[in-house]
Amino acid sequence: MTQRLPPSLTPLDTALAALLRGVDPIAPMEVPCAEAAGCIAAGTPLLAARPSHDIAAADGWALRANDLVGASSYSPLPLTSAPVWVEAGDAMPAGSDCVLDADAVEVSGPLVQVLAEGVPGQGVRRAGSDIAEGAPAGAEGHPVGAADLLMARVAGLEKLGVRRPRLHIVNVPGATATTHMVAGLARAAGLDVETRHARARDEASIADVLDASSCDHLLMIGGSGVGRHDAAITALAQRGEVMAHGLALQPGRTAAVGRLGQVPVVALPGSPDHALAAWLALVLPLVDRLSARRPRRRVTLPLARKVASGVGIAEIALLAGEHRAWMPLAVGEWPLQAIVRADAWLHIPASHEGFAAGTPVDAHLLRE
Repeated sequence: MTQRLPPSLTPLDTALAALLRGVDPIAPMEVPCAEAAGCIAAGTPLLAARPSHDIAAADGWALRANDLVGASSYSPLPLTSAPVWVEAGDAMPAGSDCVLDADAVEVSGPLVQVLAEGVPGQGVRRAGSDIAEGAPAGAEGHPVGAADLLMARVAGLEKLGVRRPRLHIVNVPGATATTHMVAGLARAAGLDVETRHARARDEASIADVLDASSCDHLLMIGGSGVGRHDAAITALAQRGEVMAHGLALQPGRTAAVGRLGQVPVVALPGSPDHALAAWLALVLPLVDRLSARRPRRRVTLPLARKVASGVGIAEIALLAGEHRAWMPLAVGEWPLQAIVRADAWLHIPASHEGFAAGTPVDAHLLRE
């Protein structure tokens, strides 16, 4: 039996509310630092101060700045004994608060003289200057970045606490390029991704790989349309529940949302532009709910030109940042070139006819 869309499309807000209903953040887990990049920080430990005491930041002579007032090459300051030589990373000797370069101290037999002044802290890394006492290993609810990983490794941590939802992707034959794109986006969002491939496009072959027993959410990619060989939605109905198929969203009209048991499911169209739009409008909010992520960053800029939209259908516009303004690249239908050039996306609600040129709009960044 050929799939059909319902007589009336489901509003995006209604479909999203159904998808998120009953979905709670998953429990935090500890993962090796090498696997934590992009995951959402959760329950990260508080770090001890680093360095734990003052250390030399450069190779040189450890001295007390107040003892060097007036010293210069024209008026050398004699010392009764040679100062302590320190290497970068060495603990500062008691009573010293600066490190002078090698040529600032002249040693000739028993004669030692200083040829330059110093200031407190010169050539010294203060206790707690790299990591303050009690600093978290990552900002709760935010993605773990390279700087967070650097701090964790400097502090000697091998694991970090994160939320990393498990995602199963079902690739329906004919949507392989789109599946690779979505899998890449998912990994960049900090998800634990496993891809499974249906043997064929028929209902039974797709249903065979619909297994949500070991994942937190499931994506089906391809076969969600109304073509003669599309059967992803009937396969989902066979194994679980279809809550909405046919959304008032452009691109992304043939996307669907459902459940396999308690696991939320999103069926993405096989076309890259329609799949990406549904990913932004449906999957990212689900991912953020599962990982307890803080609200994503938006950037407000005026539109460089008018964006027109039809009432009754939510549309997503792709934008490029140009001259401190958002330049619309595509609305409703997205050429691949527009996807490549885009810096941000804008949700145009179904109740809007668009935005006039010069209107400030809050756009979501595609790459944070």
